[in-house]
Amino acid sequence: MAIVTFSKKQFEKDIGTFDEQMKNKIPMFGTPIEREEKDEISIEVFPNRPDLLSYHGFKRSFLAFLGKKTGLVNYKINKPEENYGVIVDSSVKDIRPYTACAIVRGLQLDDEKIKEIIDIQERLHMTVGRRRKRAAIGIYPLEKIELPITFKAVEPDKIRFIPLEMDKEISGLEILQRHSAGKKYSHLLAGKIKFPIFTDSKGQILSMPPVINSKLTGKITQETRDVFIECSGFDFEILKTCLNIIVTCMADMGGKIYQMELRYGYIKKEKTPDLTPRKMKLSLENANGLLGTNINEKQLKQLLEKMGYNYKNKTAEIPAWRTDILHEVDLIEDVAIAYGYENLSPEIPDISTIGGEDSRETIKRKFSEILSGLGMIEVSNYHLTNKTDQIEKMGLPEKTILTSIRDSKTEYNALRQNLSHFLLKNLSENVDSEYPQKIFEIGKVFQIVSEKVTEEEMLACAFAPGNFTDVKQALEYFFRMLALDSEISFSEPKNPPHWFIEGRTAEIYLNEKNLGFVGEIHPKILKNWRIKMPVALLEIELEEVFKMLIR
Repeated sequence: MAIVTFSKKQFEKDIGTFDEQMKNKIPMFGTPIEREEKDEISIEVFPNRPDLLSYHGFKRSFLAFLGKKTGLVNYKINKPEENYGVIVDSSVKDIRPYTACAIVRGLQLDDEKIKEIIDIQERLHMTVGRRRKRAAIGIYPLEKIELPITFKAVEPDKIRFIPLEMDKEISGLEILQRHSAGKKYSHLLAGKIKFPIFTDSKGQILSMPPVINSKLTGKITQETRDVFIECSGFDFEILKTCLNIIVTCMADMGGKIYQMELRYGYIKKEKTPDLTPRKMKLSLENANGLLGTNINEKQLKQLLEKMGYNYKNKTAEIPAWRTDILHEVDLIEDVAIAYGYENLSPEIPDISTIGGEDSRETIKRKFSEILSGLGMIEVSNYHLTNKTDQIEKMGLPEKTILTSIRDSKTEYNALRQNLSHFLLKNLSENVDSEYPQKIFEIGKVFQIVSEKVTEEEMLACAFAPGNFTDVKQALEYFFRMLALDSEISFSEPKNPPHWFIEGRTAEIYLNEKNLGFVGEIHPKILKNWRIKMPVALLEIELEEVFKMLIR
């Protein structure tokens, strides 16, 4: 969630008096007021609405919500002028393959507008851009640049320019080692033989995305009238949306938007920005059924226009800067906002049921209480993992089969097969915290059986520092507290997991049913995770325990 702060004086000039009625309307729009001070107003913007991350973006949408300027705002897009182009070299294909660019001219900037532009740039970096990994944005004074622009990748030692916040020319590698932004974002270029750069027609370096701009060409001032904007990353659609958000904000400041021609060496030419609205069908019947209302087509049209859409022939036109509209339900949510949640009447459904907590969840909560009573901290990790954590760091054979996720957009691209590697990951990320560290997790793991994915509920515990006896005693206490008729037993393992020390591990049995393993983690595995303390760990299946407790 992001906080957007703007001038109360400007708000009252552009939108209306900030009285009690207005204070009630702002939260009903979906942007709660974070705080109100003498001269400033701060609102919360949820991640699904990055188009509201600037004052001008909020003003545009909120004026429509108030009924003052309804419908889809149309912005004039000027065609590319001579040399308004970007040459995208094939060298960036495997490094940072896409860019979306634009030029905005005729701006009249002051300190407040410059701050707003910088703020929305950084907020987009943090939200849509996933901390610059998915998208990075650069904004440059056009008068200091000779068009056309080239986007290419070069060896780090051949990249030399003066970055922002420095007065000395340094190389691309030195930027990652010595510059504050370079250190912060160095992981985004880690392992790359070449680094991406933007240059103008004179060979002048504009920036090294996603890290830093040049001091000579990468800073706008009150004297800046025309700007060049670039967004670079891995998802062209995301880049176009980020660009649309920025250029429409600048257009609301009085700028004129110009397209640029992107000349990709390995795909077809593109022109950006493109503010053509998307179209999506919307059923009045579905809207009324979901909301419990009885509005007609005319009222539906009015409500959609209050949220910045056009509506005609049962079809909504969606602004090109809206990233959150993926389904008809998203449109219906906006209809509800425009209608007013306070105007919706709650009804008791015509069914008779008695709700109750699932018995397994009750038991799992009991498990957590017992383990917490031993001074352990419960953790909760993703169901998704990756090959490095699941296989390489755990010392498993390279041929180990993972349940992979198709077209994953992050490094988390496989379903986890155990909880053990995640507990070691937790410990590795807290090596500077106070010891001892005792953690546990109750959660699902996934296996492939007969070409089908199966789920199993597991319990894993880890002690750092810890030994076999420590974690074995904790497990015995855990089962005593469950007051089961059967006792657990331990035996020498036939095929122990690779991450345990041989001779310091055991199989765990309950009613002659193999539940899992307990043991001490091998020093090699600890080194892979950069853990300096000895670690003892156990992981067991819970299905047999559930069967004995649920009768």
